[in-house]
Amino acid sequence: MTPDLPPSRYFNRTLCRRLRSRFRAGFSRRMQVIAAAVLLLLLLAGAYFIFLLSGLPSLARIENPRPELATRVIAADGEVLGEFFVKNRTHLPLSEIPPAVINALIATEDKDFYGHWGVDLVRFGKAMIKNMFALRLKEGASTITQQLARNLYLGRNDRNVFDTVTRKIREFLTSMELERTFTKDEILEFYLNVVYFGHGSYGIASASQIYFGKMPAGLSLGETATLIALLKGPGYYDPTGNHPERVLQRRNTVIAQMLKYNFITRVQAKEGTAEKLHVRPPDETGVAGIAPHFVEYVRQQMAKKAEKYGFDLYRDGLSVYTSLDSRMQRHANRAVEEHLATYQKLFNKQWDWSKQHEAAARVLDQAIIASPLFRTAVTADERDTIRRQLLRNKAFEDSVRRVASSIETGFVALDVKTGEILAMVGGANFKTFRYGINHVTQIRRQVGSAFKPFVYTVAIDNGYSPVYELLNQPVTVMMPDGKRWTPSNFDGSFGGKSTIREAIKHSINLVAVRAILEIAPVDQVIGYAKRMGITSPLPAVASLSLGVGDVSPLEMAAAFSVFADKGVRVEPFSIVRVEDKDGNVLEENSPTRQETLSDATAFIMTSMLEGVVNGGTGGRVRDYFQLPAAGKTGTTTGFADAWFVGYTPQISAAVWMGFDEPSVHFTTWDGQGGRAAAPVWGRFMRYVYDDPSIAMPLEDFERPANVYADSICTVTKKLATPYCPDRTLEYFTDKTRPGKCDVHTSPGWRKEQDGTGKISY
Repeated sequence: MTPDLPPSRYFNRTLCRRLRSRFRAGFSRRMQVIAAAVLLLLLLAGAYFIFLLSGLPSLARIENPRPELATRVIAADGEVLGEFFVKNRTHLPLSEIPPAVINALIATEDKDFYGHWGVDLVRFGKAMIKNMFALRLKEGASTITQQLARNLYLGRNDRNVFDTVTRKIREFLTSMELERTFTKDEILEFYLNVVYFGHGSYGIASASQIYFGKMPAGLSLGETATLIALLKGPGYYDPTGNHPERVLQRRNTVIAQMLKYNFITRVQAKEGTAEKLHVRPPDETGVAGIAPHFVEYVRQQMAKKAEKYGFDLYRDGLSVYTSLDSRMQRHANRAVEEHLATYQKLFNKQWDWSKQHEAAARVLDQAIIASPLFRTAVTADERDTIRRQLLRNKAFEDSVRRVASSIETGFVALDVKTGEILAMVGGANFKTFRYGINHVTQIRRQVGSAFKPFVYTVAIDNGYSPVYELLNQPVTVMMPDGKRWTPSNFDGSFGGKSTIREAIKHSINLVAVRAILEIAPVDQVIGYAKRMGITSPLPAVASLSLGVGDVSPLEMAAAFSVFADKGVRVEPFSIVRVEDKDGNVLEENSPTRQETLSDATAFIMTSMLEGVVNGGTGGRVRDYFQLPAAGKTGTTTGFADAWFVGYTPQISAAVWMGFDEPSVHFTTWDGQGGRAAAPVWGRFMRYVYDDPSIAMPLEDFERPANVYADSICTVTKKLATPYCPDRTLEYFTDKTRPGKCDVHTSPGWRKEQDGTGKISY
């Protein structure tokens, strides 16, 4: 029997029992939750481990690399334009690789290579701690084995952090498997034959040939250290690039590491560090094919698509079907070559370096700084000596001047209905092009008067007809920077009034300026230009009417095609279809069309641009091509750039002529767009339309039903009566169609004279 307890103790014991009971129940629930969470984590970890193992690549690829299939670039008519492949790969047995190469590699990349089992955990841990504090992947702590493992994952793209972590763990596991499967010497041999050294060279043998023109056995210590230095970043440490000092510093670091780990003596280290770097320049012998600039343009686009689709452009044997027509490309090459053959000689006679002292000094100084001798010089005294030697070298000076005064060109032709690029000549060096500027896609230059059609397009859309008159008189404009701008006509002349048609035909500057000030506001002009295909930034200033904006030839050809295609804009493109090696379609592109202008405005602009070709500033076109054509010339200040942009009912094409060196420019009227650029356009069109294999249909520009063709009086600019003495054909819409001439109203209009005896109009 329970003894009697005081009430306070009884109630306390009861409360304690209740609390213990609740605690046990709560603890049991928590344990259940924890157990469930642990089980779930174990299941997830197991699933992730299985996922990791399923994605491990076969190590057989190290011993037996998969066949490397070239990617082919194919023209629209089936001709192969070029191929992308890894051509500089040579396998070399470890016995033929000098010990110095192996020692330099181990000293720099993995000093404990012979002591670890694929992964250096201490080094890996230190790197991860640094990465955590840096909040980014600052150090990778990769061993040579890990770097070799990474080659098995090339072409796999990390879309997020999960992919990156997964790949890193797989590389970790693969490294251990490599160490378990192969000997250390086999791993070194595999590594030194697959690692990338830059400039298309894979493996030590091809890198040695590319950079020094010799096999690895003939490498000096400095050359050996230079190649190992490239492994940290072939692009950043490129010895043929603009910063050779980077590879020199890295080379000396490699030599210092070799000394630190007793692979070389102090004397050898000193000699290697003092060794001058003599690297062969990149291969500039040329690319086979008729359209090298176009092929390179395609390669750049495909490199971006590789990230999206996960293919290896140089090994996966893709077929890239393009828009380019090989027949038109040959005609473009011929047109450019024929024109430059005579025009370069003409320019050489006019350009006198002796009268261009500042330009000559600037060009020569730039060439000296860019020369391999100057760039590889270590001390200031060496650079001064090299500068003095080159300044006294007449052959060097002549070579520099010849390159600087070489006329460059950019030509591109588009299908006006589809936007497909039909032909592209990206430079005068199209026969020997390998690396460099594509003057169709990679330059932005002022277009001069070739921009005026955008101004007049706005005017037409704003309700002004081609016979609307503006003053051809001097005007002063206050610019945004507070300066006064007083433009003038190209020949310095001015007069009374001029119609829009006359102004565009003869490229009258003052009328174009008044148009953008009075009837075609600059903001509207920029908006229209953007809608028509100009993607480059344009300044909102009155001088835009004379083409101060920098634009590419591809943009101009695309924008002018809007006129040819009845107001419809099509995006230019070059890649029609991409297939893998088995014929599966990875990507297919089709025209992107957007109505931009009314068909009436497009036709009226075309009719005025036809006038430019038929007796205007673009009249040189008619020396070569007689079929329907329209276009506009462009010449910039000081004859720096010459343009002709024009079109037929089927093809829009842009031509730019100028110089890469800013201080060099055309010097006379021969630098006008009508003389320097228009002949290339005319030649190309003649060759294309005369080619029976192309069989281009003969068409004219089609007048829309809502555009009227009226005979007007040349005096009053109104609809002509039977009595008007001079008439001309003009085009109007309902909104712009004028009334009848109110001067020449009867046969006796000549008798209507004022008191002075003069005819009164």
